[in-house]
Amino acid sequence: MDLEMLQERARIIRRVRSFFDGRNYLELDTPLLAPDLIPESCLEVFETRRIVPHGGHESRPYWLVPSPEIWMKRIIAQHRTSVYQICKCFRNGESAGHLHSPEFTMLEYYTMDADYTDSLVLTEDLFAYLAESAGQKSLKPPFERITVAEAFDRWAGFDLFEAAESREHMEAEARRLGLNPAPGLDVPVLYDLIFIHAVEPRLKRERPVALLDYPAFVPCLAQRSGGKTVERWELYFKSIELANCYSEETDPAKVRGFFESEAAAKEQSAVVKHRVDADYWKHFLPRRGKPFPRCSGVALGLDRLIMALTGRSNIDDILPFPMDRPVSLW
Repeated sequence: MDLEMLQERARIIRRVRSFFDGRNYLELDTPLLAPDLIPESCLEVFETRRIVPHGGHESRPYWLVPSPEIWMKRIIAQHRTSVYQICKCFRNGESAGHLHSPEFTMLEYYTMDADYTDSLVLTEDLFAYLAESAGQKSLKPPFERITVAEAFDRWAGFDLFEAAESREHMEAEARRLGLNPAPGLDVPVLYDLIFIHAVEPRLKRERPVALLDYPAFVPCLAQRSGGKTVERWELYFKSIELANCYSEETDPAKVRGFFESEAAAKEQSAVVKHRVDADYWKHFLPRRGKPFPRCSGVALGLDRLIMALTGRSNIDDILPFPMDRPVSLW
């Protein structure tokens, strides 16, 4: 990376901090290593080991965090305050390409007494603040808004929730679209297949698009909206996913159920297995008579946002030291 790009990257990160500091969010600095992780069957992680001093061959496994969420929610439970963090995150087994790096920079922020619609407005304010100084008019709000169901109807050509009532129906729709799925795939996997090939490429808009109200059959720690969807949005710019947001699930029983089901799925399918804290749900129990606070969180890929703000199309162009590129001394 040239000096000009290093300076621009630093300037954008300072602006992000200025935005949240000006709104009285507490900046956090949580560990990158964790003795256990939130189980997410959709991603792989990195494992390392801590050698115990004077312990001979004894060692303990730790994992690099794919997101700081596991730590940040502990702080929210204890202090009930809006928080943000800029940190390195790590995801193993990601497909190679111009948008992915196994080590990347995440901006994660949680707003108290808020839901996913509040977080969308806040994110629009953030983009307006950053785009103004970067001269990127295409990133300025308002964001285009479309529900997942509307997107499937418009671009995949079928009623998502009607098709999702049976695996056979979803498989038939995938075949109609020429995707040729393997026999026996379940509904969430077929949904992902259709979304990636038929919907996501159509999000190549010249301004950000917020895809709202994800189907509840896709597991995540978001609040149910009362019907067949959860309160979740993902933000796209020119078909590139920039951010993911939930109205956070705060019910201890539902958090516990998610951990148990996703832990079982990871045990079956993960290449790198990790420890799961079976008592993590207890952080969501009432403290001093007060329940876990109503809140909304956003996880935003800061490297991809810097790409958008600087008009770059390859993530390696805005990383100081891309992982898969040889380091030159000259």
